[in-house]
Amino acid sequence: MEKITVGVDGMMCGHCEAHVNDAVRNALKVKKVSSSHAKKETVIIAEEQIKSTIDATGYTVTGISREPYAKKGLFGF
Repeated sequence: MEKITVGVDGMMCGHCEAHVNDAVRNALKVKKVSSSHAKKETVIIAEEQIKSTIDATGYTVTGISREPYAKKGLFGF
């Protein structure tokens, strides 16, 4: 499993974040997805078809980075 951070331009508020999150959840099998219009990014714990899913919402993917994801235990240890 990987943590994928996608740069997304065009989100202006919490409703935009929810729109992108819903689009990702509906198109992909994901463990977790969260968006931030302030950071201009979406963080996805999953893989597959990420760019095309977000592009279809009308927002623009500006970059994707990947790193191994390890679930942390109680209190982050």
